[in-house]
Amino acid sequence: MDYLAILCGKEESLPIYADIVTCLEDLSKFPCYIEPIYRQALTMNETVLEKFRFGLLRLQIYSEIFRNNDMQESQKMKFISEMIERTIFGGLFIDRENFAPE
Repeated sequence: MDYLAILCGKEESLPIYADIVTCLEDLSKFPCYIEPIYRQALTMNETVLEKFRFGLLRLQIYSEIFRNNDMQESQKMKFISEMIERTIFGGLFIDRENFAPE
């Protein structure tokens, strides 16, 4: 799977994506990378940070769209992208609970 293409969408790649791709390729590395990813994000200006957040959002959307194709892969993508987003931004850009039917 081309994780970098999903993260980038139609935007240019950000250096932080390399670490995220490493985690997506090997989930066991994620605990070691969460702090370096967080520290990299702290150095970003507002515009780059916004692009980064949309990259995480693209991963979440992709995982939802294709969850029936490979459930394990989808869960991994969702877990990593949501954990990073919560760690850096304190919550999710799109909270699924807000979209639950009433």
